[in-house]
Order: sequence, then C-alpha cells, then structure tokens
Amino acid sequence: MHNKLIMKSKNLILLMGLQLFFLTTVIADIRLPTVLTDGMVLQRDKAITIWGWADAQEKLKVSLGNDSATTKADRSGQWSVSLKAQKANSEGQLLTIKGNNTIRIKDVLIGEVWLASGQSNMEFRMNQTANKDDIAKAKYPNIRLFHVKKNKSAFGLDNVQGSWQKCTPESVATFSAVAYHYGKNLHENLNIPIGLISAAVGGTQIEPWTPLEGFQQKEILKEYADLVAGYTKNTRVLHTSPSAYYFAMIHPLLKLKLRGLIWYQGECSLGQKGDGAIYTDKTYALIKGLRDNFQQEDLSFYFVQMPPFLYVGRFKKQCTKTLTVESLPLFNEAQMNCLKTIPNSGMVVVSDKIDKVQGIHPTNKAVVGYRLSLWAMAKNYGRPNIVYSGPLYKSYKVSGNKIIIEFDHVGSGLTTLDGAALTHFQIAGKDRKFIEAKASVVGKTILVESSNIRSPMAVRFSWHEAAIPNFANAEKLPASPFRTYDWK
Repeated sequence: MHNKLIMKSKNLILLMGLQLFFLTTVIADIRLPTVLTDGMVLQRDKAITIWGWADAQEKLKVSLGNDSATTKADRSGQWSVSLKAQKANSEGQLLTIKGNNTIRIKDVLIGEVWLASGQSNMEFRMNQTANKDDIAKAKYPNIRLFHVKKNKSAFGLDNVQGSWQKCTPESVATFSAVAYHYGKNLHENLNIPIGLISAAVGGTQIEPWTPLEGFQQKEILKEYADLVAGYTKNTRVLHTSPSAYYFAMIHPLLKLKLRGLIWYQGECSLGQKGDGAIYTDKTYALIKGLRDNFQQEDLSFYFVQMPPFLYVGRFKKQCTKTLTVESLPLFNEAQMNCLKTIPNSGMVVVSDKIDKVQGIHPTNKAVVGYRLSLWAMAKNYGRPNIVYSGPLYKSYKVSGNKIIIEFDHVGSGLTTLDGAALTHFQIAGKDRKFIEAKASVVGKTILVESSNIRSPMAVRFSWHEAAIPNFANAEKLPASPFRTYDWK
C-alpha cells in the first residue's frame, strides 16, 4: 500500500511537470526584435512594418497612435503587420502589441531613418575625432542612435544586439562620427526626428556586406554568388567571407523602412584586393541586393571616396595584386562611375586636406558628414538651390596647344581652396608621357597647357595616391580625380 501511494505521488508530480512544461513552451510571450524598442524612430511617409514572434497561430492586435491592425502568427510563430504611413512626429507615441501577453513600446518617434555602414572610417567613433567639443554639444533628444554590435554569420539571422538611445554626450561618444554629423545636419535643417543605425566593421572589404542577391546581378561576381549559395548553417565564416556581415548585421533589419544608406568603405578593397574598375560592379551588387532585399527600390545611396594615402607602402605585403601610385585614382574613378550606373546615388570627395595630418583615417569627420548631408538635402528633402558636389569631369576638347575641360557641378564658379594656382594637373602628347601642366580657370572651364607639348592629347588630374589638390568650386567642395583618356 505504501509503495502504491509513492507511485501515485510520483505520477501526479510527473503529470504536473508535464502540464507546466506544456504551458511554458506553448504559451510563449510575444517578442519583438531589438530594433523595435523604446525610443525608436520609424520612417515617415512609408507604411510601417511591425514584426516579431509569438505562439503559433496566436492572434495579435498592433496599435500605434490612432492606427491599428490585426494579424495572426504563422505555424512557426512569426508574424508581421503593416500600419499606415505617418507624417513626422516628435511627440513620443505608444506602440502596443496585444496577444497572450501585452508589450508596450514607449516614446516612438516618426521621422527619417538612415543606415550607416562600411568599414573603419564609418565605424570611427566620436571620441576619436579631431574636435572633442562636438561631443559635449551633442544634446539632441530627437536624434536617436542605434549601434549594431559586430557579428557575422553564414545565414540570415533574425535579430541584432543593440538598443535605441537618445543622442546625448554620453551616448554619442562611442557612436559613428560620420553618421552623427550627417544626422545632426539633417535634424538642424529639417527639424524632425532622425534615426541613425550604425552597422560598420573596421578592416572589411565590400563582399562581406553584399547579399547573395547582389552577387547574382553581375556575371563577373559569379564566384561569390556560388560560394554564398553553398553555405550551410555549419559553415564557418571569416572576417573576409562574402555576405558574412550582411547576414548577421543587416539581414535582421530588412523589414524596417529606411530613407537610405550612407556608405564609407574601400580602403581594404583597394589595398588588400587591388580592386580597380571591378569595384563599380561590386558597389552596384551591394546596393541592388540591399534595395531588393529591403524591398525599397528608392533607397538613396550616398558614399565617400577614398582619401589620399600611401596605400602602396601600407598594403604592399597584403595585396594579392601589384599596387601602384595610380591605384588610388583608378579606384576613385571606379567609385565615380557608380554615379552613372546606380540610380539615386551620390558621392563625396575627400581628396582635399581636411586634417592637419592626412592619413587613411581622417579625424575631421564633421566635414565628411556635412558633405554627405548636402546630397540628402538636395535629393531627398527638396532643397534645389544647394550645391551638393564638387566639380566632376564632363568632357574635354583640344584647342591648339591647349586642352579645355568642362565639368558638372561648377556651383558658383571654379576656384582653388587656398587661393594659389591650380595644382596636380598633368598633360600628355602623342608619346602618352605625362608631365606637369599649367592649369587656369577660364569661365566655367579649366584650360590646361604646357610649353613643352605643342599637340596635347590627354589630361589627368590628381593622378597619384599622395596627391592633395586644391581644385574646387566656390562652395569649397573639392573636385574628384579624373582623366580624359582610357588607354592603360
């Protein structure tokens, strides 16, 4: 009898344990991704997507302000709902998700959301910049910062580590300096909330940020597409593995609506791989893949050219190809060609001396962020009178012993940054040997000549990795390196 009672007690305990297990595993709390948390900014004027996880087939109601919608989780517990687009709103709203439990997300702002990505120059923190006073002044409660923690994966993750923070001297100190200055300039001009998401990793090439769908756009990138398509969940990805940082740091954000992407990368693609013209194709693959996967073909894409630097000396042991002093201008040319092949794109030139000491990591990120913001103000926010680019080579013609160069983005006129004569122009005759040339401003053109060449054939400008030229428009925006020929 005693043994029977013991057995009944054990069975009762086992039954209660199974019931408790059933309740705790089947009735699961609603969960949201970390990018949908208190203090977030949602993109204005675009339908708002809210998503997360719950019990399989669980019914949910999602409310934001006066708008609400219902949905039901699928068999795997995933759910997503679309809310109506809203105008900019700096008064924090309450986002409520009701199901088996209730989640309340407070202080939700509606404004402009930008993703900032790339390598070390984008990751470069505010506390590393030249002007530390900018940190103390960074008191903007309607600018919100989200820093994605570094991670890599062989498959698309569904969440990232990070949290939204109000822009304060404390929160901004370790945030991307370029992204902050970009967002600050937008906020001061638009007077609406700005959400900045920083996802950058120093020392990365472009391939780890590019999705499979991007590689598939270009036949020349087929080897990368085949490699990524062959990944399994057990594949060990490295710092240089194609799509590795995209899968871990960008893929979890795909349901989020954005205005665009600012991009600062290229040092490792130039120095470690020797990428030249192919970087145009790789950049196209990056942004086309992101636009397709975000399902936002109108995403703006603004990027930064590489700065003058002695890349040959820095990367001579790492580069698999032979770098020369012309590798940087060829790379910058490939970046400039992106403007022709990628719609809704813009390029910032940093070939001028923006720092007291020029290096691979210019510390004056305020200038870079400002120049990026000019593109957005002109192209996204209806400020047509803004001069947003320095001179870009357009065409040339030979006139006697001179060559006349025409440019786009002349602005209020062509000039020099230092008031001195134009520098770093070279000219060549039939022998294709370039020598230093005299260059002068004539109206909206540049006239290039040399007393040593009677029948000039070509001109090139800033065609050396260490060149820091002074050519700009009157708005102090520097000209991009260029050449008027296509021979090797």
